[in-house]
Amino acid sequence: MSVETAPRRRRLEPDARRGQILACAVRLFGERPYAEVSTTDVAREAGVARGLVNHYFGAKKDLYLEVVRVMVTIPEVALERLPKGDLRSRVDASVTWFLDVVSRHSTSWLAAVTARGMGGDVDVERVLAEAEEVAADRMLVAVGLAGEAEHREELRGMVRAYGGLATSTAREWLQRDALTRAQVHLLLTTTLLTIVEQVIPQVITGNGPTPPAPPCVTQAMGATEPLK
Repeated sequence: MSVETAPRRRRLEPDARRGQILACAVRLFGERPYAEVSTTDVAREAGVARGLVNHYFGAKKDLYLEVVRVMVTIPEVALERLPKGDLRSRVDASVTWFLDVVSRHSTSWLAAVTARGMGGDVDVERVLAEAEEVAADRMLVAVGLAGEAEHREELRGMVRAYGGLATSTAREWLQRDALTRAQVHLLLTTTLLTIVEQVIPQVITGNGPTPPAPPCVTQAMGATEPLK
């Protein structure tokens, strides 16, 4: 997303002007809490009349919800740009895309995922939940599991759980500076590959890992010392 650094009053096509307003709103809501941003601020930043902000987005809260939606939803174009190669290449590209986006819009993304100033708001929670569902479906496409119907809800649940890990890990990098980008990339790619290559096949086949044998069985099979 390209963000204008200074307002420009010029004739734009409706979609371009809407995008310009949204880009300015993304930046402002990333820099300040919800209560400290007005539609007048957004209009001034975008170089348009305030009425145009209302025309495209409605009230301030509607604009904010759109900002959150844009920041947390995986767009379809991200799937279209994935390489056509093997699973590892696609996983690596998916994680790279995610980290590029959250680092490029770090303040806005962090504000969106934490809903700064709007914690507990039912509409914000709805937007975040919708984004999780979209992410689940699109991640299954990315890893080649979109056609799995019988265990679809279980797989979507695993992907949603992975999404929570991705969000938390990115915050450790961007917000707490506890991890480097390389470490985050390693953790997220390795975890996703493990889920897809080891966990999901067991879910699909119904063959879970073999539990360890009790000590008495182990000894009966020839163990010379009791297990401690």
